[in-house]
Amino acid sequence: MTTQLIRPTSPALDAILGKTFRVLDDGFVRVVDYMGTDSSIVQAARVSYGDGTKKVSEDRALIRYLLRNYHTTPFEMCTLKLHVRVPMDTWRQWIRHRTASVNEYSTRYSIAIDGAQMTKPDQWRQQAQDNKQGSAGYFDEVRGAELSAAEQSLHALSKDVYNSRLEQGVAREQARKDLPLSTYTEAFWQMDLHNLLHFLALRMDAHAQLEIRQYAETIGEQIVSQWVPMAWEAFKDYRFGRMTLSQQDQELLALIAAGKDQAAAEWCKEKKWLRTKDGKDILSREALEFTDKVTRLGMTPPWEG
Repeated sequence: MTTQLIRPTSPALDAILGKTFRVLDDGFVRVVDYMGTDSSIVQAARVSYGDGTKKVSEDRALIRYLLRNYHTTPFEMCTLKLHVRVPMDTWRQWIRHRTASVNEYSTRYSIAIDGAQMTKPDQWRQQAQDNKQGSAGYFDEVRGAELSAAEQSLHALSKDVYNSRLEQGVAREQARKDLPLSTYTEAFWQMDLHNLLHFLALRMDAHAQLEIRQYAETIGEQIVSQWVPMAWEAFKDYRFGRMTLSQQDQELLALIAAGKDQAAAEWCKEKKWLRTKDGKDILSREALEFTDKVTRLGMTPPWEG
């Protein structure tokens, strides 16, 4: 007996297949293909190929349950393929997510893309003092203009050197070696929904580098939200917008909620969340993260009381 199956489709995603979503000054993201929808997640969880007797509201509840309770396999039944154009330095972070299938533009076989990310005078960020891998604040536009002018000169020089090498017959694989990391590359990037949501949770986070965050936000808000709206809603509620509390977080939070200020202060010193050096109070990384959490809850940490 042969059962005719109907391929799940997303009209909202079909409407933007091939559409170019611009990112940065010359980058983009576009949907090439996809497999599965919210219904595929539900189908996998129920292991049923029938038309189904469940209501949409029940499908939504199931998807939310699955994501909330860390069930992963049903989300792996959906796959998204993107065509991306991204600066090489941003791509270095992107490609660390090894759960994707990738085919990248090769400058061994082809001439490098004639494009590099440019930085506007008001976009130069300063190094954060409390985070070695982050930035904080911007330079004024006078200094920014100087930095942008130097950047433009560097790009022009590297482009001239590269083209000159090609004209002289230098092998492409060697001629490319001095191209700046701001040079754009392109790739087809395919990933299942479970791993894609993990990518987005990390790269949409406020602590992620701004450039890759802009790509992640475009993929999430412009594409995934249209493709699997129920899963996206659950992701925003239970993954991206969640707050996790460690055992120590819970211990200290219980003391604060009970109004035991002295006990909370002693707890902080005992756990080395708060120490004094040269007459100044210094908070551990855990304490700083806890401050963010209780502030979101409208509470005050003991070291600010």
